[in-house]
Amino acid sequence: MDSGGLNNITYRINGCAMKVHNALGNGFQEVIYQRCLAIELKKEGLAFVREQEHPIYYDGIKVGTRRADLVVADRVVVELKALIHLEDVHLAQAKNYVTAYRKPVGLLINFGAKSLQFKKIYNPACHPENPDPARERNH
Repeated sequence: MDSGGLNNITYRINGCAMKVHNALGNGFQEVIYQRCLAIELKKEGLAFVREQEHPIYYDGIKVGTRRADLVVADRVVVELKALIHLEDVHLAQAKNYVTAYRKPVGLLINFGAKSLQFKKIYNPACHPENPDPARERNH
């Protein structure tokens, strides 16, 4: 899938998140937003998996598993938060998921602030024109 297709998917995911945030506002637990976002993604016709477990390896040895909140269209890892403020550790977690799941892009979406917050994260292994693995875009 080209970057235009990925941009379309992330645009649609963000639109679904905005619908949820506009309806609920902030103040709910993350799982509530996850369930509501799943409803909107389904309405939007986007295929997704909730709480997809993925093994984590170190030196070829499985050392544990992690669960991404959502994987959409088998291309975008979505990590949800319901916090007043996002911190660097939350961005690092989302970056780790994008890399571990080997997906080209991830979204970190925070429903906890008064205004919806989201960051788009690129996997440098999938975007060779982007040599900086720490690159992310604020929206």
